[in-house]
Amino acid sequence: PDSVTKNATVAEPDGHGGVKILQQGTNDFTCMPGDPNGVGVPPMCADKVAMQWDEDFNEHKPKPTTTVPGIEYMLAGATQRSDSDPFDETSPPIKIGPHWMILWPFDPKTSGLPTTHKPTGAYIMWADTPWAHLPVMGRP
Repeated sequence: PDSVTKNATVAEPDGHGGVKILQQGTNDFTCMPGDPNGVGVPPMCADKVAMQWDEDFNEHKPKPTTTVPGIEYMLAGATQRSDSDPFDETSPPIKIGPHWMILWPFDPKTSGLPTTHKPTGAYIMWADTPWAHLPVMGRP
């Protein structure tokens, strides 16, 4: 959303696990252009907490080190390999539409939310793992 991107930092991966700042912003969001040829590397904007969650995930930590929910926007859509296995690197890519995510360990047993991807509404991705989170399909 414009309210996020207008004052966001713009960055791209530096190839060494960090990010290269292209334009410094004034809010807590960082937007990255993504890689249209990569799986799981969509254009996105993420708040400071979500950026930490993503860093922990990319480093294959046992669980996120975040202590509050993060928010991430992928309004150009994305590709992923699995709704159940966070570290699946062999399944065929799954193309998904525009969505935004709340990065917090949602539990399907206590929330009643589904664990199967659907084109509208919300579901818990990677349920029953420390990386469970809530994609909300569509634009906010």
